[in-house]
Amino acid sequence: MTTPFQTYLGQKLSEIDEVGLRRKLREIESVQGAKISVGARKLLNFSSNDYLGLARHPALKESTVEAVRLFGAGAGSARLISGSLAVLHELEAAAAAFKGAEASLSFSSGYAAALGTVPVLVGEGDIVVVDKLVHSSLVDAARLSGAKLRVFKHNDLVDLERILKWARESGVNTLIITESVFSMDGDIAPLENIVKLKEAYGAWLMLDEAHAVGLYGKGRRGIAEELEVTDRVEVQMGTLGKALGAAGGLICGSQALVDLLINRARSFIYSTAPVPAQAAAARQAIELICSDEGGILQTRLWKNVEKLKNSLTGCGWKLPAMQSAILPLIVGAEDDAVALSERLLEAGIWVPAVRYPTVARGEARLRITVSAAHTDEDIEILLEALGGA
Repeated sequence: MTTPFQTYLGQKLSEIDEVGLRRKLREIESVQGAKISVGARKLLNFSSNDYLGLARHPALKESTVEAVRLFGAGAGSARLISGSLAVLHELEAAAAAFKGAEASLSFSSGYAAALGTVPVLVGEGDIVVVDKLVHSSLVDAARLSGAKLRVFKHNDLVDLERILKWARESGVNTLIITESVFSMDGDIAPLENIVKLKEAYGAWLMLDEAHAVGLYGKGRRGIAEELEVTDRVEVQMGTLGKALGAAGGLICGSQALVDLLINRARSFIYSTAPVPAQAAAARQAIELICSDEGGILQTRLWKNVEKLKNSLTGCGWKLPAMQSAILPLIVGAEDDAVALSERLLEAGIWVPAVRYPTVARGEARLRITVSAAHTDEDIEILLEALGGA
């Protein structure tokens, strides 16, 4: 029997269908990597954020198995109750040292890290200023905080300064939020100048390094390290589920920042702690990234990026000028992006189309991501299937 609730759901789904934006899940039946299994098919995977190929690394798998043996499958409770297991403290100590911070705090996801942190730092009467293209979790966190939300044009320092001048006249706390490497366009924030502006106008900076950790900097700590501004960023946010090959979110900063989050961040206080295996894998990934092997993987990644990027631009595709493992092939219309994705799927390549609302209308794309695990042959197969722009 169809109920009013089911009728309502059907209407909402029909609205999505009418504009061609219905999404469906496809089951992946293999370990994450450069090659994955979808149904009975083996596919080349050019859509993962596992930039260094660590998700299937033997050391990470062994760490997760050992953590399960020692601590079990689940944490049992929120961390302020009985779920603050030793493996989480080990991860946080390693992460803080890695990022050059006094302390760090892990969350169950990057989304939870954003939603928990921003409302602790600013609230009603304060101002939060975000880049137009920051991740949706950061926008949602800014809205949840109750602070006045202002958006500056993407990577536009003039527009940012205009807003900061206005904010300074208000005499309230002002928090700037940006990413170092933007998740959909693969371009990089003008971080040095943003740091200078926030200091000139007395603002604070929250920097999301989700797509930079493991890839940039001599120690592979991210863009802040590469530009030598780590100690001038108040809040460093990251994820454990991209180059680190595990899962979860992370906030790094002063001990006082972490202590305040422990006492006020609702997504931390009221969530069951991350599972032990997740924390152990991330801890092992940090150690691996800091090792000589991490340097080899970083070099291999950038070699693959250069090969693919040079070939794509030679075929007429327009790509960001800066170095990034994210290569957005802007198609435009949603239907055209889906069609190109399906064409690649027929050729044995996994790159789902990215459409509105993830990106703006008219900017549907294939978001190609490169991994250290890809081979020259993998890249050649992708290039042959794509053809020219």
